[in-house]
Amino acid sequence: MVSQTQEHAAEAPVDSEALAGSLRPFGASRMLPREAYTSQDVFEWERRRFFDDGWTCLGLSSAVGSVGDQRAEAVGSGGVFLIRADDGVVRAFANACRHRGHELLPCGGGTVNRSVVMCPYHAWTYRLDGSLRKAPGFGGPGFDPSAHGLVELQSVEWHGLLFVNPSGDAGDLASHVEGLEDILAPYELGRLVTKGHHDYEVAANWKVLAENYQECYHCPVIHPELCAASPPRSGENYHHPEGAWVGGWMEIREGFQTMSLDGRSGASAFRGLGEFRRRVVDYIVVFPNVLVSLHPDYVMTHVLTPLAPDRTRIVCEWHFAPEDANREGFDPSFAVDFWDVTNRQDWLACESVQRGLSSPYAVPGPLSEQEDGVYQFVTMVAAAYTGRAPRPASPTATTPRGATSRGGADTAVDAAHVAR
Repeated sequence: MVSQTQEHAAEAPVDSEALAGSLRPFGASRMLPREAYTSQDVFEWERRRFFDDGWTCLGLSSAVGSVGDQRAEAVGSGGVFLIRADDGVVRAFANACRHRGHELLPCGGGTVNRSVVMCPYHAWTYRLDGSLRKAPGFGGPGFDPSAHGLVELQSVEWHGLLFVNPSGDAGDLASHVEGLEDILAPYELGRLVTKGHHDYEVAANWKVLAENYQECYHCPVIHPELCAASPPRSGENYHHPEGAWVGGWMEIREGFQTMSLDGRSGASAFRGLGEFRRRVVDYIVVFPNVLVSLHPDYVMTHVLTPLAPDRTRIVCEWHFAPEDANREGFDPSFAVDFWDVTNRQDWLACESVQRGLSSPYAVPGPLSEQEDGVYQFVTMVAAAYTGRAPRPASPTATTPRGATSRGGADTAVDAAHVAR
């Protein structure tokens, strides 16, 4: 009999010869095989291997920012129930009551400042640490409350982001995000306040969305607003072999304060950012499912939840420093409106890509020199398909997210993480 661990370590049901083309050196490689985006078997394998057995990000941990705050989200093949316990630590549990399995909260829902967790079906209640407090009608000598606590799942708060590993088999989160800490740290995600939220459902595979995010080759064609705010051939990609992430930065155009429709910002630059970071935006994909956009004055996150081979839920949120977010009359629309326009342009393009890939005549295409980030993401997925750790391959030479020169740097991380 094959154990669950052995099954999850098996290679993905993807044509190995076609997959080899995705792992060739940059300039000679192809995109992932068509079935990676269309096959139900591949989708189910990814859900087990990447989302049940791996580290999945649920967004900023401030979603359960105070003791008693509760939230539920779909992760992999099940639901995760989150709660900020009395000791201030976020805990993750299976979103299932220990009586009959009813959800403690509907996935995507939440509540705040509750002293207990109560199942809405038969009113079993739990303490904030997950232990059973009361089970109506149960109390005889044959019933042991200590044996009926919520099933706890592995979770970690890291630089304001909340990660969960349902199976507990993912290993140390530090190796998953290695090389990323110094990039995120100056933005202090743990203190930010969420002031904008959009929930999208897109008819495209989750990888199509992540790949689109990692290049601006398409920007001159479909993003006039973005190109007005940021030169589409500016910036560079990070090249690193360590962690399960890819990303790069782009410049903010001269005369623009930030990425907004009129170039103006309604917030102040984050404290602690040097001159260089005040004029660029970082675009980071943490495998498998969170896109983190680091602006000088706000952070935007996209959390991807695969629903089907050709359907993905995207929760997009905008986060600001508390001194701005808590200011009377603060209006986040300068950031929200800009990216809602840009997001919807991307979703239309990604849905068209998905329809094209659904054709039996679709074949994997090559990558341009401006798609270095896509190459890194594709090789990370392809490595995981072959049973290895999801790590990106680095191109042999620096290739731009846009321009070939980045100008000066103001932090040690710039020199350490950008290949020259």
